[in-house]
Amino acid sequence: MFNFLKKDSFWLGLILGIIMPAICTGLLYLLNVYVFVNNDKPIFRLSTLYILGLIPNAIALRIYLVNLKADKTGRGILFVTFIFAIIFMIFFYKS
Repeated sequence: MFNFLKKDSFWLGLILGIIMPAICTGLLYLLNVYVFVNNDKPIFRLSTLYILGLIPNAIALRIYLVNLKADKTGRGILFVTFIFAIIFMIFFYKS
């Protein structure tokens, strides 16, 4: 059913690298705001949620590089992860 996910393509890696953290960060944000509330104050800061949102990329990178031997897809995921890390540093670590 999901045979297209086993394809070795840089573009597939880019798409997966963007979609998975977006979904994970959105879910973590909703949980943080509506479930993990401590005296009307969320438990996690926004910067922590962004970093936790990159966990699916690390898992997908491991699956594509080690298990499936799909180097191009792994490179796409890694590229997006590096871009997100640079953007994170620019926004959250201003001097």
